[in-house]
Amino acid sequence: MTKDFPLLFLLVILPCFLISQELQRDSITQLEEVILLDSSRTKAALGIIPSTQIGPKVFQNYGPADIVSPLNQIPGVYILSGAIATNRVTIRGVGARTPYGSDKVRLYFDGIPVTDGTGFSSLENFDPENLNTIEVIKGPKGTGYGSNLGGAILLKPKKAQEGSLNLSNNLTLGSYDLFKNNLSVGHNDKGFSMGLQYGHMQTDGYRENSAYNGNGILLNSAYQIDPKNRISLLLKQIDYKVYIASSVSKTSFEEDPKRAASTWAAAQGYKAVKSTLAGISYGHTFNDRLGNTTSIFYSYLDNYEPRPFDILDEFTNGFGLRTLFLGNFTLLGKKAEYSLGAELYKDEYDWGTFENLYRENNGNGSLQGESLSENKEFRGQLNTFGTFTFPFTESFKAQVGLNINKTRYDFHDLYHSGTENKSASRAFDAILSPSLTLNYALSREIRLFANISHGFSNPSLEETLTPDGVINPDIAQETGMNYELGGRLFLLDDKLGIDATLYRMDIKNLLVAQRVGNDQYVGKNAGSSKHQGLELGINYDYQVNKDLQITPFFNYTFSDDNFVDFVDGDNDYSGNPLTGVPRNLIDSGLQLWHTSGFYWNTTWQYVGEIPLTDANTLNSDAYNLWNTRAGYKKRIFTKFILGVGLGINNIADTDYASSVLINAVGFGGREPRYYYPGNGRNWYSSLQLSYKL
Repeated sequence: MTKDFPLLFLLVILPCFLISQELQRDSITQLEEVILLDSSRTKAALGIIPSTQIGPKVFQNYGPADIVSPLNQIPGVYILSGAIATNRVTIRGVGARTPYGSDKVRLYFDGIPVTDGTGFSSLENFDPENLNTIEVIKGPKGTGYGSNLGGAILLKPKKAQEGSLNLSNNLTLGSYDLFKNNLSVGHNDKGFSMGLQYGHMQTDGYRENSAYNGNGILLNSAYQIDPKNRISLLLKQIDYKVYIASSVSKTSFEEDPKRAASTWAAAQGYKAVKSTLAGISYGHTFNDRLGNTTSIFYSYLDNYEPRPFDILDEFTNGFGLRTLFLGNFTLLGKKAEYSLGAELYKDEYDWGTFENLYRENNGNGSLQGESLSENKEFRGQLNTFGTFTFPFTESFKAQVGLNINKTRYDFHDLYHSGTENKSASRAFDAILSPSLTLNYALSREIRLFANISHGFSNPSLEETLTPDGVINPDIAQETGMNYELGGRLFLLDDKLGIDATLYRMDIKNLLVAQRVGNDQYVGKNAGSSKHQGLELGINYDYQVNKDLQITPFFNYTFSDDNFVDFVDGDNDYSGNPLTGVPRNLIDSGLQLWHTSGFYWNTTWQYVGEIPLTDANTLNSDAYNLWNTRAGYKKRIFTKFILGVGLGINNIADTDYASSVLINAVGFGGREPRYYYPGNGRNWYSSLQLSYKL
């Protein structure tokens, strides 16, 4: 840890213990029981599965353009953010070895899966200003959401209150020429609800060649046809272009963190993305013991990405269906609850690469040349699942669950012909992932839970192919067993809330992405890993007087993740700490609210050293980040609400790596590029005007 850690601990953490109250209703909460036939009242996790949910109070700690920091406040979750559109979600160390993007975790938006056929999710495609809550199921225990080793993230959009009509506009300006505007309309009356949001954001970025310009629209509506039938419609569209600074060497990181990688700057590399999500859901209540919700959905992704070594042109068409039955019945005089469902997803992925002639373009950046490859892949996943929850007593409940997954890839090489053609298919064996959860309330103040669950992760597209671009018949899915024990404790007349979880996950057939060229990776199963640790969350709600409330919070993650059996060529890395995972994470802070409408929040994040190589010969430096935000929100006149705010990130102007690339290789005698520099000190201000009828 850094030298100033003990002082920071005394100044920030100790007061959290000394003045440590119940968690805010829309702050981080855990272990809430779900009423299956009225899931709108609570969290989406099925049955008694423990999960963590954050909402407006947590979002308010950070700027309107930041979706990463609120999630980093959750113990066990860490997102490495190389840029606005370069994020890698890790949960309990799972996903840390993925070179780019987020896999091994399933992402849902309003109940609709938005993870592609090989398991990749794009969290950055969602505007935090459009979200009401984010719920995280850590580990594979969420049988109704895919049983991925990393878990699942459930995004829920904002919805207007019953009997209201809202019109709101929030304008944000900030450093690096940040301009963001979010316009929203919400209506909810007489069984019909509708939310419409339009957002625009642009910024020059902190680093060279990192500008962003994007637009998005979201329509979410529902109609209660009668007491038993409900239909809803979801439409989401985003269109953005973001330039890519890429990672830099240690020398560049220390001398000029604003600098982009030289080749990416010369090529003016970027991503141009168009993404569409459309879904329609129908809910029917058969009786007070059985209900069903069925959704059909379509997704489209078009990505054009000029890179120094080639130009990638890809698009994906995906469609699917998800159906869920929720019911209850009487067994042995007790009310037992169950869920049964299935989720089918298929997509068609088309991609090709072209020469990038940027060196011949007179300094004007990328220029498309001749075709280098053309491919098509059909991918399909079927998840069937069920849970059964039985209350043995009022205090003790048990839930068993089972997820069955079947995955298939069908690859077509459209570039070569004859004996050179590399077309092939791969159907993985069905994977059965059971789960057992026990929930026991010792008293109103003390709740305990235990879980044993099985999970899996599919190989990514790159990991399914050999260096020659042929489907690898030997690659296997990662599988693992998860064990966790936790609880929630209320003290000081329910004013102090403490959540703690101990976990261990044993993963075998560990998928390793091995770099064989510029942005070229192949996969192999290289052994096994052990993920274990402690997650701790503390909130205290201190009512100073009738007008002033102060809430200090402290979230800590201790990760002891190691390779158990990992041999790569002539190198034996068994026993080494897992690459890409910080051993210690702290996210702490203080929130203050006054009935006058004034609020002030400050946060402190500590990220420990991260091993950058499997041999553990190099680590990133630990760092501390301090952020603060203050604002005022008050009703003016009868129907108008005015909000103003000012925030400063990285107050101490710390030089730090907000993301790292593990096992980087320096080609042509150049230094390996491990580091994605984080933003320097920056500010943002916002002005919000709302009309509520």
